[in-house]
Amino acid sequence: MKKEQVVNCQFSVWYPIFKKHTIKSVILPLSQNVIEYLLDDGTLVVSGGDNIQRTQTNSSDSEGEDDVQWSDDETTSTVTAPEFPEFNTKVLEAINALGGCVFPKLNWSAPRDANWIALNSSLQCNTLCDIFLLFKSSDFITHDLTQPFLLCSDKDSTDPVINYELVLRKWSELIPGGEFRCFVKENKLIAISQRDYTQYYQHISKQEEQISQSIQEFFSQHIQYKFLDEDFVLDVYRDSWGKVWLIDLNPFGEVTDSLLFTWEELTSGNNLLAGQEEGDLACQEGPAFRYTTSEVTVQPSPCLSYRIPRDFVDLSAGEDAYKLIDFLKLKKSQQDDSEDEEQQEPQQ
Repeated sequence: MKKEQVVNCQFSVWYPIFKKHTIKSVILPLSQNVIEYLLDDGTLVVSGGDNIQRTQTNSSDSEGEDDVQWSDDETTSTVTAPEFPEFNTKVLEAINALGGCVFPKLNWSAPRDANWIALNSSLQCNTLCDIFLLFKSSDFITHDLTQPFLLCSDKDSTDPVINYELVLRKWSELIPGGEFRCFVKENKLIAISQRDYTQYYQHISKQEEQISQSIQEFFSQHIQYKFLDEDFVLDVYRDSWGKVWLIDLNPFGEVTDSLLFTWEELTSGNNLLAGQEEGDLACQEGPAFRYTTSEVTVQPSPCLSYRIPRDFVDLSAGEDAYKLIDFLKLKKSQQDDSEDEEQQEPQQ
């Protein structure tokens, strides 16, 4: 995977080419001050033109304390979010033009790892405030802004200049069982994976041949030889009428999740057809198609790990020895304190 391939997979690069086959969208340039706000690690105060002002106090919320006078300089601090009135106006105009609800993303990624922080646990946004809340809570968005060329083979070459953009896509209720990721090598569709591989969808096993055929026809008629690269990954959606839509394009490399395949299989071409019947000539000639085959293999969503502190993830995976040592010391200290309290308790 080279840096040029990453650049070509920006939304604003491929959207004009495949506009007829994807969801209606609006692209807005991001100014440097908005980018700096998104990367600010300070207190999470969300901007969005709503004149949000949050007050932090050390006081209790108990009732009946209206007559208490609190000191402004020590117990109260006011944090005000920066405002971007012109940008907010453009965003609201775009949202209204797209029907009032949008799915936001940057040049490459959407904040799929941050839906837990939204009130409706959804990426559906109605205001700039909604978008900022998701973006500032997302590691995927931070990756786009800080490390877009991570894992590129030509990492020693000069990074291309990136003009960051906010992409607003018309909100559509997509059924996860209709999403598939397709891997293309040398302009040939070599593999198809169920996108939401952590869940079992009965209709996929029942319609395997029809799903694979419709995706192959969509690729050959509308995508093949039309993109700027010959190696890439595309996400598609097959609706209940059997029509296929293009959802996204991604670089052909480890920065993109290989889902039910491995990148060794995809790059070498070995074992792609493992598990498919040898006598099925259609399967052997077409792309490999993998999906979750039973409820026994259902797994939790990978994005769930973003809902807990990173320290907890490191501890559970044993990835940070120092954190584990600190954790054990803390537990030992708590145990000692508990024993001291029991010894000091008065005898009945």
